[in-house]
Amino acid sequence: MGSGDRPGHGAWWADSVFYQVYPRSFADSDADGVGDLDGVTAHLDYLQHLGVDALWLNPVMVSPMADHGYDVADPRDIDPLFGDLAALDRLVSAAHQRGIRLTMDLVPNHTSSAHPWFVEALAAEPDGAARARYFFRDGRGPGGDLPPNNWISVFGGPAWTRVTGPDGPGQWYLHLFDVSQPDLNWDNPEVLADFERTLRFWLDRGVDGFRIDVSHGMAKPPGLPDMPVTDVKLLSHRDDDPRFNRPGVHPIHRAIRAIIDDYPQAVSVGEVWVHDNAQFAAYLRPDELHLAFNFRLLQADFDAGQIRKAIDNSLASVASVGAPATWALENHDVERAVSRYGGGAGGLARARAMALVLLAMPGAVFIYNGQELGLPNVELPEWALQDPVWERSGHTERGRDGCRVPLPWSGTSPPFGFSERPDTWLPMPPDWTALTVQRQSRDPGSTLSLYREALRVRAAYRGFDGAGIEWLPAPDGALVFRRGPMVCVLNTAAHPLALPEGSPVVASAELVDGRLPPDAAVWLA
Repeated sequence: MGSGDRPGHGAWWADSVFYQVYPRSFADSDADGVGDLDGVTAHLDYLQHLGVDALWLNPVMVSPMADHGYDVADPRDIDPLFGDLAALDRLVSAAHQRGIRLTMDLVPNHTSSAHPWFVEALAAEPDGAARARYFFRDGRGPGGDLPPNNWISVFGGPAWTRVTGPDGPGQWYLHLFDVSQPDLNWDNPEVLADFERTLRFWLDRGVDGFRIDVSHGMAKPPGLPDMPVTDVKLLSHRDDDPRFNRPGVHPIHRAIRAIIDDYPQAVSVGEVWVHDNAQFAAYLRPDELHLAFNFRLLQADFDAGQIRKAIDNSLASVASVGAPATWALENHDVERAVSRYGGGAGGLARARAMALVLLAMPGAVFIYNGQELGLPNVELPEWALQDPVWERSGHTERGRDGCRVPLPWSGTSPPFGFSERPDTWLPMPPDWTALTVQRQSRDPGSTLSLYREALRVRAAYRGFDGAGIEWLPAPDGALVFRRGPMVCVLNTAAHPLALPEGSPVVASAELVDGRLPPDAAVWLA
């Protein structure tokens, strides 16, 4: 498949390296212990030196922060926690001056319960127009005391909450996530009209596109029927959850794409938790999303067979529609790769090896902030946990805070240059001295140095042209593939591996007598 097989396949985003900024954990400019937009702007030279092409900012819109910004109360303004519109404009301008694009996170499935629309809905009559923007329903059973159906929240517990008015208990409203995140009714034309205003507001300010949260959501089944399965863990591996991936979601994406197409250089990236390849590809048809996350590689164990299967699946899932693949090993919702691959020195070695596999892939690559430092997940004390999953699960699921701890920049003790305030929004481990940007920048063998070198080679080396890979013969426990004249070798076995012919260009570990040690990868020219 050549780059000309699909209009736009040669666009800037088709093979870019995006850096995901979790703003509250990246850098704090105003000493409140929480990262912010000016903190990102102050470290753009670091990101330019790292070698990334674009940024993805997690939500920075006005929010009560019940779900750390994914509960949006005003989608067309910046929350004071992160700065203001002028700070966003400074960041966009400074990024563009360095040749770095900037994309933002948008949340179309739901709003915050503090959004003016929902406040109005709570005060409205049951059949009023204000409630028609959401899903308000009468309850079942005597007195309407039971929820309208058996749906459960992704975060645990029921997906319905009953409202109380001056006359006592009333209708129930739907929230597939937290109680503070009521679902929008996309069958209501007001919802798309308002979303269009939001898209144009940010694009007109120079933003280069959006990551669209829960892109497989938005469309609900007619009549909101009961679910056949209500186990949260079981549902995460199924494509027949009636609440998601409905046929009606595709007209919504086509409407969104028609707006974005008025800005020819803008990109849309979908969070699409759909396992079936044909259903996944539907989101990437030429008039829907530009890119969509396929999470197979992120979910694979450090096992040659699983990794190859994930890569083949990811490439196959986009081939039918001629779209670029999208790759990630980490994000703000999953355990850090170092910990996922076993933790300690072994987990770090495997994460470093997988970095070279990731960056050898054709398509768009996403790096989560701190991944380039080899940060592990943090086992936080219970008093520090803030993720709504912790509360809604009755303190049985610790949630996602462990991968969201602030970045260590410099120094020998917390807050490691992240903030002037020692008590950061999540506490930082005191043993991160060796992981700081300052320390790793001086060490040519550090994980940060590995990422910088790999990104430099990826950008400069013409061998990484082409939309596909060619698998080469490999012994058990190893993967060998070619992309142009560059060959990537991964060793997941327990013993060193003899390398095929070629000159080492970048290696995740030192070669011993020309052999690749276990838990390592190398690029050969």
